[in-house]
Formats: sequence, C-alpha cells, structure tokens
Amino acid sequence: MLVHLLRRFPSGLAAQRRFFCSDTPQQAADMIRNRANIKRVLCVAEKNDAAKGIAEIMSGGRSRRREGMSKFNKIYEFEYNLFGQNVTVTMTSVSGHLLGLEFKAPFQKWHSCNPVLLFDAEVEKYCPDNMVQIKRTLEKEARQCQALVIWTDCDREGENIGFEIIDVCKAVKSSLQVFRAKFSEITPNSIRRACETLTEPDVNISDAVDVRQELDLRIGASFTRFQTLRLQKIFPESLANQLISYGSCQFPTLGFVVERFKAIQAFIPETFYKIKVLHEVEEDTVEFSWKRNRLFNHTACLVLYQICMEDPIATITSVTSKPKSKWRPLPLDTVELEKLASRKLRINAKETMKIAEKLYTQGYISYPRTETNIFPPNLALGPLVEQQTQSPNWGAFAQRVLEQPGGPNPRQGKKSDQAHPPIHPTKYSNSLQGNEGRLYEFIVRHFLACVSQDALGQETTVDIDIARETFSASGLMVIARNYLDVYPYDKWNTKLQCVTPKPALSALYPLADSSTDATHADHIETIKSRMYVGLTADQRFLPGELGMGLVEGYNSMGYEMSKPNLRAELEADLKLVSEGAKDKRSALQHHIQKYKAVFIESVRKAKKLDEALSPYLGAAQQITEVEQQDMEIPLPVRKCPHCGRDMVLKKKREGNSKFLTCVGYPACKTAVWFPDTVLEVSRDDEICPTCQPYPVHMLKFKFRRGSLPPMMPLEFAGCIGGCDETLREVLDLKYLRAGGGGGGGGGGGGGGGGDDPRPPAPRPPRAQSSNPRPSLPPVPFWSSQPPPPPGGAGVGANSDVIVCNCGQDALLLTVRKDGPNQGRQFYKCNSGSCNFFLWADQPSQQGASQSLGPPMPPSHSSQPPRPSLGFRSNPGGGRGQEGGGAGGHAGQIMCNCNEMAVTRTVQKDGPNKGRFDRILCSSYTMMLTLDYRHKDI
Repeated sequence: MLVHLLRRFPSGLAAQRRFFCSDTPQQAADMIRNRANIKRVLCVAEKNDAAKGIAEIMSGGRSRRREGMSKFNKIYEFEYNLFGQNVTVTMTSVSGHLLGLEFKAPFQKWHSCNPVLLFDAEVEKYCPDNMVQIKRTLEKEARQCQALVIWTDCDREGENIGFEIIDVCKAVKSSLQVFRAKFSEITPNSIRRACETLTEPDVNISDAVDVRQELDLRIGASFTRFQTLRLQKIFPESLANQLISYGSCQFPTLGFVVERFKAIQAFIPETFYKIKVLHEVEEDTVEFSWKRNRLFNHTACLVLYQICMEDPIATITSVTSKPKSKWRPLPLDTVELEKLASRKLRINAKETMKIAEKLYTQGYISYPRTETNIFPPNLALGPLVEQQTQSPNWGAFAQRVLEQPGGPNPRQGKKSDQAHPPIHPTKYSNSLQGNEGRLYEFIVRHFLACVSQDALGQETTVDIDIARETFSASGLMVIARNYLDVYPYDKWNTKLQCVTPKPALSALYPLADSSTDATHADHIETIKSRMYVGLTADQRFLPGELGMGLVEGYNSMGYEMSKPNLRAELEADLKLVSEGAKDKRSALQHHIQKYKAVFIESVRKAKKLDEALSPYLGAAQQITEVEQQDMEIPLPVRKCPHCGRDMVLKKKREGNSKFLTCVGYPACKTAVWFPDTVLEVSRDDEICPTCQPYPVHMLKFKFRRGSLPPMMPLEFAGCIGGCDETLREVLDLKYLRAGGGGGGGGGGGGGGGGDDPRPPAPRPPRAQSSNPRPSLPPVPFWSSQPPPPPGGAGVGANSDVIVCNCGQDALLLTVRKDGPNQGRQFYKCNSGSCNFFLWADQPSQQGASQSLGPPMPPSHSSQPPRPSLGFRSNPGGGRGQEGGGAGGHAGQIMCNCNEMAVTRTVQKDGPNKGRFDRILCSSYTMMLTLDYRHKDI
C-alpha cells in the first residue's frame, strides 16, 4: 500500500511546537499585534458532522458549502467576528487521526527481522491513502489563511489529532498563528464561549498520545508476530491461518474474562440447611427469615427444627418502622453509560459509543467520553431541563423538576477529569429512531432522574420468637416515587444478581487504571473478533480455548501479563506526561525497556505457552532445531560502532559456525566473520571494564588445535572491543576501524564509509588457502618497508634472498609500536602461511645462506616483546640456557609471573626436529588464561 510520508521541514516539528506552545511574553505581545492582520481563518474539526454543526451555529445557518478534495469532508465558509474584527472563516474537518505511525520499510514485513528488534526499530509518521485527500485540502486552504483554529474533541486523542493538523498546515505555511477552541458540547452558548476564550494547544497532552501510540505499536507488533509465527507452526491444524494478536490493553481485558470464568469454575457449592417460617393471610404470604440464616450441619438444623415444631406458636417480640430512601442515580460518565446501555438496553459497548459520538456531533448530547460525574457549578441546568418539557413522555416530569424546591438538584459524585461535564442532553428531539432514539431517551431520563429527588418509603420490620429461635420479616411501602417516575430502569425491590454480568467488564477498567474511557469498548470488541472470547445465549462472556491457553501460558511464565499492572503503570506515566510532570522521551524509553525485557523472557519460556495450549488445541508439533534457533532472541554483545544498535551472535545459514552482526541489517552491514579456526563462540556474562560504549561483553572462544600460538590456550574468554590486541589481530577486527561501515573480520574486508545509505551486504570471508594461517599472529600496527639495499646493514652482506618456511620471499617489516624494539626491522612470511620470523639484525646461525628458513632462536633477545602472550625479556647477561640445543643466550626468557620460562624441543622426525617448539610458563594454562584477560594482552 502506498503511504505518503509527512514532509519534515528544516525547522523541525519540535521547534514549531515550542514556538506556538511556549511563547515568551514578547512573542505573546507580537501575536496580539499580528491578529490585526488576520483576514482569513481556517477552522478544523475532528468529524464532518461536528464541522457542519459548529459552522451552522457560528454562521447562524448562513454558511456557504463547497466541496473539498475528500468527498466526505465538506468545506463551509462564512463571515464571523473573531479577534475583535470581521474575518472570513473556512471550516472543514478531518476523519479522526490524519497521520499514522509505522515502522520504516526494512521492518514492516513479518519475516523481515526478529520481533525483538521492533522495540528499537525506527518508526515514522505517515499519511494513509484514505487521508491523503484530506491532507491536501488542509494544505491548500492553509496557504490562503493567516490563522488556524483547532476544533477537535477536547481530550487526549483530540489534542494529538490537532497537532497532526498543525504539523501539516505549518509545513506549508510556517507563519500561521495557531489557536485551540475548548468546548464540551456543540451548542450556541458553548461555541460562543469557545470563540471568546481561544487558547494554545497543549503539547504535553499530545506528547502523552505520541508515547502511547509508539508503545502500542512496538509492543503489539513484537508480541503479535512472535505469537502468530510460533503458534502457527506449533499448532498448524488449529491456527494455520489465525492471527494471534496481542495488545497491552487487549490482553488484560481477556484476563478479566478468564479470571472470572475460572473463579466460577473453581467454586464448589456446599449444601446448607435453614428453617423458613411462612404466615398466610388470605391470599398473601409473608416469609420470615431465620436470624441464624443457615447451618451446614443437617443434624443440628433438624434438632432445632424439631424443637420449634414442639411449640410452633410465634410470639411477636418487636415491630419497628423507619423511613427508607432509594438514591437517584449519579451523573452519567462514559463507563456508566457503557454498563447501563449494555444491561438495560442490550446495546454493546462499542455500538453504544458509536451512537453516542453521532448524537454528540449532531448536537443532541454533550461530549460522551468523560470521567466526570460531578456537574460544575457554572453549568446552568435549568435551561437543559426546560428543553425537555416539550416531550409527551417525560415533559411533565421535567416540569415537576423545575417546580421542585431549589429547582434541579443533581446528586454529585466524586470524579472529575477537569475537562468535560457528565453526559447530558443538550437539545430536545423527538425524531430519532432505532437505537439512536433509545440511547438518547436513556440519557435524557438519566439526566432528569439525577437532578430530581430520591424515592421515599417506609420500611416496617416484625421480629417473632418460636421456641427461642428468632425470625424476622420486613415490608416496604413507597411514599413518594420521585425519580422512579421517569427512570423505569430501576426497581426498588430489584435484587442483585449473584454472578458478574457482561457490563461489569467495563466497570473493572477504572478499578485497574489500565485503559482510557475512549478505548474500553474497542478492547472488548477486539477480544471478541479474535475469537479469544464468545457470548453465551444470555449475552455473557465465555473465554474460548485459544484465549484460555494464552492467559494460562503467560501466567505460567511468571509474568502476569493478563493482569493490568504493567498497563496501569504506563497509564499513570502518561498522565504525568500530559501534565508536564514527566519527560516524554524518558517515559517512552522506560516502558520500551520494561516490555522488551518481558518479551525476551517470554520467548525464552515459549514452551510454557505450547504446553498451556496443548490441552485445548491438541498435541504440540515438534519444530526443527533450525526453526527453534530462528525464534530465539540473541543477547546483545556490544553496541555497533557505526550505527549504535546492538550487535549479536548469529549462526550462519550453512554449518554451525557463528558470526557477529548488527541488528540494524540491512540498513547497517557491520559484521565480524570469525575464521574457520574458531570452533565455538558464545557470549559471556563478564563485561570488559575498558571498552566503550558500555557494556561490551566478553566472548568465549574455542579454537582448533594448532591454530594459535602454543603459548595461548585453545579455550578462553576475550574482548572484541579493541582492547585485546592479540585477539584483534587473530580475528582481524576491521569493523572497529573508522569508516569501516561494512562487514569485516576473519579475513573479510571492511566496508566502505558509513555514510552510504545502502552499503554492500556483509559477506563471509573468502575460503582460505591450502596453507594454514600463521599460528603466531603478527604484532599489530607494523607497516611494510622496502627491503634494504644490497650491502647495507641487515642480515649480512653475504645474504642473498631471505625465504620463509614455505619457500617464498620473506617480507621485510619495521616495528612501529612503542617499545624497546621500535624501529627495528624483521622478516616474516609474505603470505602469512607459516610461522617464519627473523630479526633483520639477528646474526646468522649458520655461516651460509639463510634461504632454508629461520634459524633456531639463540636467545630471548632475538624475539620481539609480546606482552599479550604473557612473556617478556629479562635484559642483561646471564647464564646460557642448558639443553634444547641453544646456547649463548643474551638474556633468560621470563614470564609475567617472574617464573623462568621452559623451552620444549621438537623430537618428532621431520624438518623441524631439534628446533624450539614451545616456550612455556611453569604454570602455563593458568597464567596464560589469567594474563589473557588483562588489558595489556
């Protein structure tokens, strides 16, 4: 699908927002002066119906309608007095969110990456195809205007939609002055008041939505891909084509249903016994209840019953009478609307909110998404009640409310979102039909009931005594029905049901603080559409097999992901962000890392998910080792030196060997291909104390025998961050070099500059020649030098050509590294295929040509210092080393622990017989392993 990305201007959206959301006093003064230049104003509402209603009120019904580029979003023009002057107003609308949030192209396809990478993948805002024409309309109209007024709904989502409109309009005309209209209902008084009190958009509220959107995208996409791709393979017969979605609000909703179902299933009924007394008077029967209520012991109850039957005459011990009240309902908020509409009208929550939104945009009711159940003192209730006196059904009751002492007197709740009043009717209608008419009638009747008076009654209680057992009966006489006359949804004698009905799901949300009023209905509908739950014949939720298995599986992992705790913490932080008390970026990163840790742990314990679903979906199908490895999430080794993302170990497609790669592939091609001599490599928990950026984990290596210098162990832990010079040369860590943006290491070439947006893909190293790599790595930072002229200082004037062990001309190099041998020249194998090494100033062992290869080292002074291998030279004269065929040493070879090194001589028949094979420390393995971990290796 084509998407149209929002164009970003050099000034940046953040800078634009700061400009009109955080004006200095001087900027505010300039804005007031600039209002005199405003001749044309663009007003944008959230829906076309809202734009039409607002335009009709502001124009007095005289607006001129014309078509926009979107056939669903009309344009209304009229004259209006704004900013103390007559201006031309262009009123139009969007259709909800103008922009969407999506991953960048490399991460959009389901199989493009490991789902864990979605927690850190780049995201971008884009304009979906169905919103492009609306966007073009805004751009066209904004160019002709000097001011922009946002008329979107006054809640979090509306504020964010407003900033999307601002971003689009300011991108084509940065000089636009921006204002925000605050209103809760589309009525003349409310619209007029909003025009007189225009304010600035609140960037903090919009930021909270940005955080929520990005987290929902990252969390939902990663868990959904993981669940779907895995479970489709594990249960192909049941879930082959099933989307198994996850949402941080959706899943706790499912958890509520499963938890309630399990509680009912776990309930064990217990038989109990009680004594009941009936008194019949003509056709009436009065039942007296036992003060003991019930007994669980049949024999005990039977004994008491028999005692009563022996003397069954009842004696009246008391008669009491007291006034009783039935409270009128509280003002209506969103949750209560969803609950009551579901219970009383049998309209589900999603349909209820859809109808309520339509009634709001048509001006029949106030804004339906509110957490407030307190009418503000400045809201005139009398005119609202007076409008309803026209009704033939409840008009008489409305008149009674106006005439009662004190007039409309609402019962007040305890909640307020400081944004919108409770839901109430804003104008009378008798033309609404179907569910629209039913819901409107309910809202009107609820409003009239809550501003009227409580129902009054008189309750009489009679206590009797039979054989010292006490029983009582009570009766109620209604004296004044009051609100019950207009509110048929309440019965005074209604008894509470003993099971949780379907509407209770919505009631659980505010208790858990896990969602907003705007999304309750959506989450309930989502778990139904995903077949996680179903509805029974009496419209109660019943969890499905897939829903049960998912909740049980995640709960068995130890993370109660079906509980609202994680989401509740997020909602609390979003509130802090919206209030400006918490930074947007810090809140976002905190929750990304928290959910990422939960995700990684969930993938590790994924078999628990399989086990939980098996009883419902059948036996889990075994997956291959390769498929299992593809699902595993590698842990980060270090940050990529070129793009800053994690570098992880991955297995090659062929064979079991691994390579180190950046998770940003294919955008970043940084990789380290280990040579074939590395048999095994794994991430160690130990962290290098030297390398940056922290943390750089050590790697555990296992090398092939004979591939390393004899002084090095075949298994050790080393750092590839650059501090370990020997390992750096052994593995050829070219990825550490500046500009090496591409693959490298292990014989592979370093990439080109890191600025290339599409560098070549990382390639494994070329196949090695038949000759083995040198077992002694070259000392780093040496550079090649031309050979000395004939007759010059060097090996000797009589020398011809120095050849290595493999018969090739040796290469003359110069030591560049700081140390006692800096500037000293030496020979080594030109191709790196053998161990040949010879100092250029080393005296000849034999008086003849040295073309047969390097001489046997006579003393330690002929060897370069290799601190990384754990040995050093002991300068000064000393006794020659006895044995081994060497004599005339200038100094004894000592290891770093001040122990005398021990030499070993080749005993096996062959060309190297009699040569030194090894130089070892007496505590060889322990000391080399210990020294190897030091920085100076």
